Amino acid sequence: MSQPPLAIERPTTLPGTDLETKPVQDLEPSYLVICWNDPVNLMEFVTRVFQMIFGWNKEKAEQHMMEVHHQGKSVLLRTSKEKAEHYVHQLHQYSLHATMEQDKQ
Repeated sequence: MSQPPLAIERPTTLPGTDLETKPVQDLEPSYLVICWNDPVNLMEFVTRVFQMIFGWNKEKAEQHMMEVHHQGKSVLLRTSKEKAEHYVHQLHQYSLHATMEQDKQ
């Protein structure tokens, strides 16, 4: 004997109720992780470090490395303050010149 299918309840929103949203100015600010060019590290080394730290494929890592090489810097990612601090610290451990700054957007 087969069982009848279970009824799935759908969430309801009562009229006149708003979902709680925070104003943009109340959201946690985001930070940019920036890698700067230096005369010491080889391009292949920088590419490999980007792959290890960020889990990027070789193509994406090379793209950021070339940006560092040709433009003097590359914004590697936008993230929370704590994660940005963590990534900058990891890059420093490989002797890469990296900083973080609050995103202006």
